[in-house]
Amino acid sequence: MITTKGIDHVGLSVRDLDATVSFFIETLGFQTVGARPDYPAVFVSDGVVMITLWKTHEQYAPFDRGQNVGLHHLALRVDSVEELENVFETLKNTEGVEIECAPVPLESGMGAHMMCVEPGGIRVEFIARAD
Repeated sequence: MITTKGIDHVGLSVRDLDATVSFFIETLGFQTVGARPDYPAVFVSDGVVMITLWKTHEQYAPFDRGQNVGLHHLALRVDSVEELENVFETLKNTEGVEIECAPVPLESGMGAHMMCVEPGGIRVEFIARAD
């Protein structure tokens, strides 16, 4: 039997490394915790999860959930529905962010979520769950 202890980090390939790093640092308040300029990659963290951001080659294929195997989106939890509304208000006015879905209740009725695409092309969900 294998026993895991949760997610250590998530690695994401992005089309615009600088824009994605800026999104996580400037918009979401993550901190840079490392980098490999020769790779190129930047490691960011919110103090709970670490995310490795890699720059793709100049020619890339955007993710298509019907055609590709891999990460569909990254989901980040926030403390409350009120905080989720604050995230939405910030992101809808953030250059390069595409809002896919404004905050809506979860099907279970136990919280709410929203979806966006950050400037580097990664789909990010923000979710507030009622505990």
